[in-house]
Amino acid sequence: MLPPRDQLTLCFAHVAYRFGDRFALRNTGIRFVEVRSREELDAKVAEADVLVCSGMWRNDLPQIAPKLKFVQSASAGTDQYDRDVLKKAGIRLASGQGINANAVSEHAIALMLALLRRIPEARDNQAKHVWRGMMGDFSKREDEAGGKTAVVVGLGRIGGRIARLCKALGMKVVGVRRDVSGGAEGADEVHSFRDLKPLLPRADFLILACPLTDETRGLIDAEAIGLLKPTAQVINVARGRVVDEAAITAALAAHKIKGAALDVTADEPLPATSPLWDMPHVLITPHTGGETHMYEDNVLDFMMENIARMQRGEATLVNQIV
Repeated sequence: MLPPRDQLTLCFAHVAYRFGDRFALRNTGIRFVEVRSREELDAKVAEADVLVCSGMWRNDLPQIAPKLKFVQSASAGTDQYDRDVLKKAGIRLASGQGINANAVSEHAIALMLALLRRIPEARDNQAKHVWRGMMGDFSKREDEAGGKTAVVVGLGRIGGRIARLCKALGMKVVGVRRDVSGGAEGADEVHSFRDLKPLLPRADFLILACPLTDETRGLIDAEAIGLLKPTAQVINVARGRVVDEAAITAALAAHKIKGAALDVTADEPLPATSPLWDMPHVLITPHTGGETHMYEDNVLDFMMENIARMQRGEATLVNQIV
């Protein structure tokens, strides 16, 4: 059980997100502290009953946080949290899964449309003051989404919304997910991961929106990339290591696929020496798919609901991990 509001202390720990500013606007009367470094976190975490954290977590923190009863992850990923350590310390954990589903799905569609409409080329031409004329060559002309086939890998909250947005653009959507009993989420058809490779030759766009797991690590390997048609393009808003980066780099360099838009890479930041930076048919965004004006408020909504559940003695939290 958490203490009542007038005795509760929250700690917001993140290098950039402005949880404190957004929480103050709610006028809850709940005390909070905000830290932006691990040194500050070490100094303040002993005061906290609740910790909102992403990136700063260490599994030795429970040793210096005797009051801590709940950690609200500010991100969907929770691999950094040792479940056994938390259970032993009596600390509950909830993920931020779904917090940025709208933002990431919209980012994926924006990347797809940017490739279709050759927006990066237009921006490059603008910087050079070049007014490109009408194109007679079909291979260099802008295109449209209607009638294209999107193979969407991962049909969770993000992938499901990507599927629905693609359908709204008049596309055929083939969904791929770990458990097909989870439903099609608006896709025209749904298949399991083990059936992915026979589907790849159908893809005009291969859109990756799955979590990084043992099953999906390296899922898009050289063999998979080799099954894509030369006009196919890859959109990755999942995790960089879902794709064999050396294989896709080689395929792009040899123009064996038409292009790619990558919001995530195997190593982040993408090394300055990577050939991907200089490929005109590659669009790179710096893992900003989930960034949105609404991010902090979305996290705080989850946190407040989970605090209320714990204060009522409920056993189940939103996105409960521990």
